Amino acid sequence: MADTAGFGLGEVVVLLAAGVVAVPLFRRLGLGSVLGYLAAGLAIGPFGLRFFTDAESLLHTAELGVVMFLFIIGLEMRPSKLWKLRRQIFGLGAAQVLTCGVLLTGVGWLAGLPPAVAAVGAMGFVLSSTAVIMQMLDEGGERNSDEGQRGVAILLLEDLAIVPLLALVALWAAFNGGGSAEPVPVWQSIGIAIAGLAAVIAAGRWLLDPLFGLIARAGAREVLTAAALFVVLGSALFMQSVGLSMAMGAFLAGVLLSESNYRHQLEADIEPFRGILLGLFFLSVGMSLNLATVLGEWRMVVGGVVAFMVVKAIGIYTVARLAGSDHAAAAHRSALFAQGGEFAFVLYGAALAVGLFDPRISAVMTAIVILSMALTPIVMIVQRRVQRDAPVSLDGIDEAKDLSGRVLFIGFGRFAQVATQVLLARGVEMSLIETDVDMIRAAGNFGFKIYYGDGTRLDVLHASGAGRAEAILVCVDKPEAADHIVELCRSEFPLAKLYVRAFDRGHSLRLIKAGVDYQIRETFESALEFGRTVLTGLGYADEQAKDAVEDVRERDEQRVELELVGGVSEARRLMRGNLPTPQPEPFFPAKPGKVRDPATASRP
Repeated sequence: MADTAGFGLGEVVVLLAAGVVAVPLFRRLGLGSVLGYLAAGLAIGPFGLRFFTDAESLLHTAELGVVMFLFIIGLEMRPSKLWKLRRQIFGLGAAQVLTCGVLLTGVGWLAGLPPAVAAVGAMGFVLSSTAVIMQMLDEGGERNSDEGQRGVAILLLEDLAIVPLLALVALWAAFNGGGSAEPVPVWQSIGIAIAGLAAVIAAGRWLLDPLFGLIARAGAREVLTAAALFVVLGSALFMQSVGLSMAMGAFLAGVLLSESNYRHQLEADIEPFRGILLGLFFLSVGMSLNLATVLGEWRMVVGGVVAFMVVKAIGIYTVARLAGSDHAAAAHRSALFAQGGEFAFVLYGAALAVGLFDPRISAVMTAIVILSMALTPIVMIVQRRVQRDAPVSLDGIDEAKDLSGRVLFIGFGRFAQVATQVLLARGVEMSLIETDVDMIRAAGNFGFKIYYGDGTRLDVLHASGAGRAEAILVCVDKPEAADHIVELCRSEFPLAKLYVRAFDRGHSLRLIKAGVDYQIRETFESALEFGRTVLTGLGYADEQAKDAVEDVRERDEQRVELELVGGVSEARRLMRGNLPTPQPEPFFPAKPGKVRDPATASRP
């Protein structure tokens, strides 16, 4: 329909529509937004509905999304934090790149490729996709976890690795008779890159903060946004000119501004551009998948995807285990990093330009990388499911057996951790069971003896001493699991008092109907205390604040009683009739006269 040279409003609408339709659908199916963007790009690209015929040009523009993503990551990486990661960057990252590079070079060589071609193809695949990995870490809420920070460190090393790899492409081409120009000496490329890094660091240290201060004092809000974009794109362009990646330049600019007074403003200004352009990047990658190459060379493409992903995953897992990671963390990292990435396009393009790759090999290797990126969300889903279903390692953990505590705790999350303190203060003998082995080990470091046991199983309840306990305290996180435990305990251990942590009002009603001795919503009392403190902080007298809390508590009890008798809709109707003014549920205002205006209230 159009190519990117004639990029107009119609094409913008098509791109937005593709993302708006595909991403929510794929997320609803549990496949993630990355796969949604890739599928949408394939559908509207030159091998689908042909709304676009020049995916490569769009890809170059969309790479700015990755650039801005790295800038925002840099804003969260203060220099001190980055310094703490130095061993993981240059140790773990280098070990992973070198190990996987050697293994994948061997795969290419066994497939019949010349050694130099096999090495370049392998090293391109070794450079994992920063965009895919960071997006999946964000969606899983893992970016700031320890494992997430290790992933960031490895990605930084891979960004740095592009410089010597591009220089080696020129050398390999010369040795193999390819290329028409004299290759730039490796020492010269590295020297230029180091000088460029020093220039960016100097500018960030002495120029950026004063520049933003000057613009902020001028009061031009839109100019501050323009300045943020200028810094990101300018740093990226300068780094590219000295042989480093644009993403590395943007990341470095973010790190240099991470301690700036304008850090949060910059993040807010860049975030909308980052999100849109990153989505555009994934769309353009999907468009770039050459289906003609995949179909014509399907044996080589499919075999390459499987062999490269499997061998790379094995290399990553081995390095992770040798570095001290447990099985779960190593398996997770293997699945996350098993794909090729956007830097492969740069490396393969350079190899094609100097004659090291022929067009066929370049097209096949590019298709392998794109398919591996598309498969990563599926691989992660499979890995999580296998991890969840795999037998739990109980090394150093005792299973529940012949326990005899006066009180049985089922679940030891944040709620139970506080509740146990009260009982411990009076020396009450307790038995505690939990299914989260990490929680059990962590609690053991603080002197808690917790046994492994699933409270939803009747045999485990018997082994945990539920038949001898005076009270059973159900403190699990999932309401469905709590309901099942209550049903088992009411049927099999009727003499034990049953105290249950409720998730919300609906869960409380179910527990009351099930006949538990006591239930409480996990946040209800703490939220009331929070509100009371706010009132006193605003100048209301202590007695007034307490009256307001008691009024809310009474109204909540009335509503629960009404819902038990007449159902939710009837309770809403009757309670609204008692309210002085209509209010959104579940909030019920204090009775008239109990709380006065702060201006007239007596202050403490």
